[in-house]
Amino acid sequence: MPLPVTASLLIEHLDQLYTVAGPAPRTGAKQGDVVPITDGAVACAGPTILAVGSTPDVLQQVKTDGDTRRIDGRGMSLVPGFVDAHTHVVFAGDRRDELRRRLAGATYAEIAASGGGILSTVRETRAASAGELAAATRGRLAEMLAAGTTTCEAKSGYGLDTETEVRMLEVIRTLGAEQPVELVATFMGAHEVPPDYRGRQPAYVELVIDEMLPRAAGLAEWCDVFCDRGFFTPEESRAILEAGARAGLKPRIHADELAPSGGSAVAAAVGARSADHLVHVTPDGISQLARAGVVATLLPCAAFYLKLGRFAPARDLIAAGVPVAVATDVNPGGGFSPSMPFAMALACFGMDLTFEEALVAATINGAFSLDRHATVGSLEPGKQFDAVLVRGPAVNLLRMNVPSLAAVFKKGTLVHAREPIAH
Repeated sequence: MPLPVTASLLIEHLDQLYTVAGPAPRTGAKQGDVVPITDGAVACAGPTILAVGSTPDVLQQVKTDGDTRRIDGRGMSLVPGFVDAHTHVVFAGDRRDELRRRLAGATYAEIAASGGGILSTVRETRAASAGELAAATRGRLAEMLAAGTTTCEAKSGYGLDTETEVRMLEVIRTLGAEQPVELVATFMGAHEVPPDYRGRQPAYVELVIDEMLPRAAGLAEWCDVFCDRGFFTPEESRAILEAGARAGLKPRIHADELAPSGGSAVAAAVGARSADHLVHVTPDGISQLARAGVVATLLPCAAFYLKLGRFAPARDLIAAGVPVAVATDVNPGGGFSPSMPFAMALACFGMDLTFEEALVAATINGAFSLDRHATVGSLEPGKQFDAVLVRGPAVNLLRMNVPSLAAVFKKGTLVHAREPIAH
């Protein structure tokens, strides 16, 4: 037998350890089939998990020495680091004035018609340098990290011209190398039609396909499009995603947020890994997503802040066998919270998920939607040690505005703590 490896980090005697281990994605009844280990422990060597299980079992599998950092987990719980699979975190400008207008009764369409909405952010983002974009985004990523996010998707889409879209993707690459949150880049030139192409939408689609996509191909992993009423049609969306696939970008899609748009059918037809929002998804759309194995990435924070009056039908999606992920949709107009625990709370109390289903949605299913499930999203030997330490039972994550989250680890390193962690 090989000799035990010396652990660089050992967290032991946890009240609850949620590993969320097993094949991904989790669907149907398996979405909520998560049972915590009591008196749990995790041992790591550098960034990699060595052993997971009960404290006695883990102590039999690894060695410790004077250099091992040992953390007493009594009175605490451990869950995988959160994977935020849908964000627009890179942008310039401030649209909180729109929030006040929305609270006074203005609709999304009215705000956009008066010069607000996505195009307001486009103007600010086009005017910002790469350094200014990076500085603004760095602060938002720090907020996300403090709320337990260790991996997140980051989209372009506030440039709507080739130069700015490329600049946004370059900022994502830069930030991915210099701060702890692991970033997954998505090209979304088809987020909206810019003012100079109004009335010429087919010409803008051609620009996205012929000019933007070739430039984005070396900087992004995914291609996204806003397939919805007033944005891009199913035919346009499919053409863009298929062109993206030819350029080496994997497809995902904004679908059925504002109306039944046909976006779910597009997701199924192009083999998208994820269809996102789905507030107005139809029963037929749900069936097509299930047959195609598409992840439903649901964004309850967006529905909440946009005052849409309804949430995505999460229970119907789970019942149909569609894997459900949950993300924050961090953005300047309707994604005001960087907190995955808040998204989980809304998923539980607005979309009727159990705590366990929401935890799976925020971890392993989110990781699968980004094709990162082999390395993150669960606590298993061989994977990165990305984890969130919670004071008390893990369900305390659903308590808002209290200091439940004690610490965050990324690749085996303590990257955020509210207070010193006991050894």
